[in-house]
Amino acid sequence: MAFDYASYDALGLAHLVRRRQISPLELLEEAIARIERHNPKLNAVVYKAYDEARKTALSKLPEGPFKGVPFLIKDISMPVKGWPMTNGSAYLRNYVSPEDGELTRRYRASGVVLVGKTNTPEFGIPGTTEGRHLGICRNPWNPDHSSGGSSGGAAAAVASGMVPMAHGSDGLGSIRIPSAQCGLVGLKPTQYRNPGGPDDRGRAHGFILDHVLTRTVRDSAAMLDCTGYPEDDAPYAPLAKARPYLEEIETPPGRLRIAISTENPLNYTLHPDVQATFDATAKLLENLGHHVFPMKPFGIDWRALYRAQACVSGAMMAASMSDWAAVLGREPAEDDLEPLAWASYRASKALTGEQVGWGLQTLRLLTRKILAHWREFDVLLSPVTITPAPEIGFLDPINLDSKEFNRRQGRVFGFTPTFNMTGQPSMSLPLGQSKTGLPIGMMFTGRYGDEATLFRLAAQLEQVQPWIGRKPKLWN
Repeated sequence: MAFDYASYDALGLAHLVRRRQISPLELLEEAIARIERHNPKLNAVVYKAYDEARKTALSKLPEGPFKGVPFLIKDISMPVKGWPMTNGSAYLRNYVSPEDGELTRRYRASGVVLVGKTNTPEFGIPGTTEGRHLGICRNPWNPDHSSGGSSGGAAAAVASGMVPMAHGSDGLGSIRIPSAQCGLVGLKPTQYRNPGGPDDRGRAHGFILDHVLTRTVRDSAAMLDCTGYPEDDAPYAPLAKARPYLEEIETPPGRLRIAISTENPLNYTLHPDVQATFDATAKLLENLGHHVFPMKPFGIDWRALYRAQACVSGAMMAASMSDWAAVLGREPAEDDLEPLAWASYRASKALTGEQVGWGLQTLRLLTRKILAHWREFDVLLSPVTITPAPEIGFLDPINLDSKEFNRRQGRVFGFTPTFNMTGQPSMSLPLGQSKTGLPIGMMFTGRYGDEATLFRLAAQLEQVQPWIGRKPKLWN
């Protein structure tokens, strides 16, 4: 091609299509070439719909902001008509979605060309994309390291330049963690901002949100403009946005009150490179004129919060597996699931109604205490992870018992799950790198319903400390 496909973000590629400087089919063929070049090493794309994508690219595409842009869907809980949806599990190996989900329809309406599906661990449970059924997904910055989870396939695909953006989902950090570990922009929107229907039983009582992983803030904003409005039958629609998010990123954020905190449930000390990035980010925010100050401790019982979340998430898993058993005609056997999922499934089946009720009540009370802190500030800055991306195998959901796996996971993660429980918008931005060259993300969390402030601040940071030029060696 006469231009560098992967140097453009998604809006940039769509602009070329509208100017007839390039065709959707040419963009698609370049995406396919890059998938075929990089996927043998990364294992980011696990289902390829090339022929269908070619037909789409040659057809009359919607006049959306992303007309002609190649796009990937995460292989979990996102139906695409005629495509497999395994949720990373051998149990669902033969399932094919009969219809598009509502969010898939909105993606199509934005103009994107669906190319295939990306890797995810089994049922999105681990914070790393390492599984028996779909295999290990590797980090483009260093293939010996994790790409994060559970949207690790999406992150690896975007970070390696296969596509400029990809769909992901976030139940306890599954967009923000891989974005941080692969050097991308990753927003978990406000609870229910994006649609989960028409069948949203599998959204874990609102903990799970979908959006995209991108290389630029404007792509994230533009896609949420396309998708982030309530279905007419949505029972818990969030506050409506005041204006398009693409307008917000053109608006200076003003002098924000930004609290900073490294508080995590197990009180682990940050890796020195993460601490250095956190300190540098706080200083940068001060230099931009924001009022930056330490946040008071959350003052909650973290153990109770996570026990409550486990009760609610477990109950949702048990119900979802019963739904799948009805569809497939049988319940899962032990050899259908990997050890971590099997342990989670057995624990979920053992929950009592009293435990689930206690979990719902406790989440209600503790999340109110968390949300009250935003009376004192506009945005909270915290790390996304405690360490940079761990090596492949450190978080092994197959060979580690669940107790050891969770212990190790606690040493890497701990900041993201809180805001799935509160429902607040929370965004990872690629503001640092480790001494060994691994990306490090910082997390910005706003008030419930206030993606606008996050987009304004993110655009400001992107302008003064641009990251689009940072690319892994594997890029070419």
